[in-house]
Amino acid sequence: MRKLKIIEHISLDGVIQHSADDGDFPYSDWTAPYRTPAGRDAVMAAHGERFDLLLGRRTYDIWSGFWPKAPSSPIADRLNAATKYVATHRPDSLEWGPFEGLGPDIVEGVRRIKSHEGPGIILSGSSTLTSTLLEQGLADEVLLAVYPVLLGMGKRFF
Repeated sequence: MRKLKIIEHISLDGVIQHSADDGDFPYSDWTAPYRTPAGRDAVMAAHGERFDLLLGRRTYDIWSGFWPKAPSSPIADRLNAATKYVATHRPDSLEWGPFEGLGPDIVEGVRRIKSHEGPGIILSGSSTLTSTLLEQGLADEVLLAVYPVLLGMGKRFF
């Protein structure tokens, strides 16, 4: 059985939202001032050498606009090689592959992919999907990368 790890970037006051795509959020890309090579290396180590991705549709759309065109690097190469399992009602519109839609029942779709052999599954971003997986007890591990900032508003992890 595959393990599902949630990796979230979170402010001291629990905000995980990163863009205004989720509403009127003024702090787009708030983690940028705190990024370091050591932090990048720690997040990559948490992903592992080989993994698949579990993504909500919004995160998939954002990432698919960037990572396929990104220059070759350890992170770009691993993300592009990963199978992307996507929570979507429009699987026919997915292009950044390899990919697979979760199907109409997200919880059953996640149980199905976890039951198969394969690399670990990483969920990053996708805050709505994160909440559902936590409520259903489907996450095997949660890694919170905590940033030393108070945002005061935005979608929270807890």
